[in-house]
Amino acid sequence: MPLPFLTADRAFEAAEDVALPFDDRDRWRRPYRPGPWRVGVAAILLLLASYVLFAAVIIALTGSMSEAGVVLGIAAAVIVGALRLLRVGVWVSAGGLRQVGFLRTRTVAWDRIAAVRTVQQPVRWLGLPRTVQGQALLLVRKDRAAEDTPMLMTTHNADFLARAGSFDRAADAVEAWADEYGRD
Repeated sequence: MPLPFLTADRAFEAAEDVALPFDDRDRWRRPYRPGPWRVGVAAILLLLASYVLFAAVIIALTGSMSEAGVVLGIAAAVIVGALRLLRVGVWVSAGGLRQVGFLRTRTVAWDRIAAVRTVQQPVRWLGLPRTVQGQALLLVRKDRAAEDTPMLMTTHNADFLARAGSFDRAADAVEAWADEYGRD
């Protein structure tokens, strides 16, 4: 009994160059997956939040509701922090480039970007004060001085630590978006 959906010898469709319906270029997307460090810390925070939520239920059943409300608020803050940690990174769309940090987000339109380039320089290890030699993806803006170039991502941040190949692919993807939409 032939199973054509499991074989690789089928002829490919000629109309595969048509854009997929979910391929919306105006939607913000991250051109890489979050790294294992970021996902691991978020998973540990969510696990901690589950214990705090369980404690809130126990406190609500045995004690006062105000104390349970405080513990529930702490659990909600931990959950929001974990979800925000997963959103941190570089996002692109047809409108521009967005750098999402834990506490703030910066968006730059493509027409204000002069270049996006990868350079070899000292970078911070996991965002800590210790610096190591690595690569960084820099954003050069038209309306700022050449020395004022923020780092978008590095080889030693939580997404790319010990994953140099992933950094190269992500940097190439962001540079390709900049080349495609950054032209005047």
